[in-house]
Formats: sequence, C-alpha cells, structure tokens
Amino acid sequence: MAPGGNICMDVPESQSSDSEQSVDRIELGDVPLSKPSSVSGVKAIVSSSSGVHELLECPVCTNSMYPPIHQCPNGHTLCSSCKLRVHNHCPTCRHELGDIRCLALEKVAESLELPCRYQNLGCPGIFPYYGKQKHEQLCQFRPYNCPYAGSECLVTGDIPMLVAHLKNDHKVDMHDGCTFNHRYVKSNPHEVENATWMLTVFNCFGQHFCLHFEAFLLGMAPVYMAFLRFMGEEDDAKKYSYSLEVGGNGRKLTWQGVPRSIRDGHKKVRDSYDGLVIHRNMALFFSGGNRQELKLRVTGRIWKEQ
Repeated sequence: MAPGGNICMDVPESQSSDSEQSVDRIELGDVPLSKPSSVSGVKAIVSSSSGVHELLECPVCTNSMYPPIHQCPNGHTLCSSCKLRVHNHCPTCRHELGDIRCLALEKVAESLELPCRYQNLGCPGIFPYYGKQKHEQLCQFRPYNCPYAGSECLVTGDIPMLVAHLKNDHKVDMHDGCTFNHRYVKSNPHEVENATWMLTVFNCFGQHFCLHFEAFLLGMAPVYMAFLRFMGEEDDAKKYSYSLEVGGNGRKLTWQGVPRSIRDGHKKVRDSYDGLVIHRNMALFFSGGNRQELKLRVTGRIWKEQ
C-alpha cells in the first residue's frame, strides 16, 4: 500500500423504502442479544450528541437508522430493513415487533448535527442528521472504487492506495508520460468475449489516468473500444483532454474527448460509447493482410487545458 493510503469497504447506511425489497432473511438465533437499542419513551437525558447517535445505531446491521424507525413493545429499536430480515421479531427480546414506530427517537434525530462518516479521510463538514446521508453519497472524500474492470474487485480506497493496488494486485502496467502507443494482436478476431483486455495507468501532470482497451459485443457485432478515465473527481477530470488514433492502409480514425472520472463506473462509460469505437470490419481493414489476424496500433496523448 502506498504511504498515506486508506482502504475501506464501504457499506451503505440503512434507508427507508416504500417498495418491496429482496432482502436476506436472518434467523433469530444468529442475531446476538448484545447492545440493545432501547428508548423507553426516549428519556432524552443524554449528555452528548454522540450518546444519542449510539441510540440511532441499528443493533442488527449497526448502520444509522432513518425513518421509519421501528420499536418493539419493550422499547428496543431497529431499522426498517432489518425488521424484515429478523422475521418481524425483536432481535433483543424476541418479542413480536408489530407496527410500532419510534416517533420520539425520529424527532430527537432532527436536532443532531454530526460529522461526515469520511471525516478521517479529510471531510471537514458537519451536517444535520437527516442531511448527512445525502451528503455522504456525493462526498468528494468518499473512497473510490477500484477501476480495474477485468474482475469484480470490491476494493475501495484513496488514489495512492488504488494505484499501489492496481500495480501490486492486478499487475497493471504503469507508465510515466502523457503519450501512448499500444499494439493489440489477436490471432482469431472472430472470437470476441465480453472482457477487458488491456488496462494501463499513466502518471501525467502529477495525476493518474486509466487507459482502457477492450473487445465486446454490441448486439451481435464485435467492436473494439478505447477510452480514458481520470483517477479523481469529475471537476478535476474536466481540466484535461485526450486524443486517440488508430489507422492503417493509408486511413486513420481519430477520437478527441475529456477523460471520465473513475466515479463513473467502467460499464457506465463503456455503454455510453464515450471513446474511440472501432467495428470489427474496420479493425480488420486497418490490420491489412488477409483479414485473418487483428493488428491494431492505437496512439494518443493527454494534455492539460489552459
């Protein structure tokens, strides 16, 4: 891990929903009886907001509770998602929950102001309890998802940590510089699988960029695509531009655009076709020869807008 790198596995906080959700069932025997969250008429004699915040922690999933907050006849509370998961029985006293709502605790929460959950990653903000979750969904200090698209990687972290992770765990090629020249050769271009086939990380202008090359099916037609993603926020990504070029047989195809932030998932960028897209017939034409082997050379550069 790079110095100063932070890594965490991000778990979304509980939130209410009026629609039916597909949730995992939890057997009551699997739910520990420790740490009951009890509000007997909500005795609001809590000396600090941190104490109240503990009352707002669901004893099952340990996430913050948001309306509707449910309670059993004995005053134990839990979030609406976990109410379904424990078969409508209190995980603390095993009493049937029914439809009792803890309006007092919901009201107490309105008076709270709490730091962002990403405070340890640098966020200085203090937010009302019911506004904190919305902020955290878009907080610029929240961890980034691993940009590697060749596997279902669940690692998250800051940029230095992810750069080290890509290099050490995914064995991604690392390059210093703002120009690139890649060659892709495939002996049987008629075999196109939905998979990323190349990822390279460039250190350029003190920032890191992910260059993706891949083959996938667009409907029934195989296509090849190259695009660039910026390892940082969207506002910073807009400060840069890049170009890609592929050609052969005296012809060339050029793309120019703005790199997308890795906040936008790989599939989202790919499915928007925001990059250099080459259909197989054109790719084979650029390859020359008898069209039985794919030989693509993609060049390009990154520059900073003034």
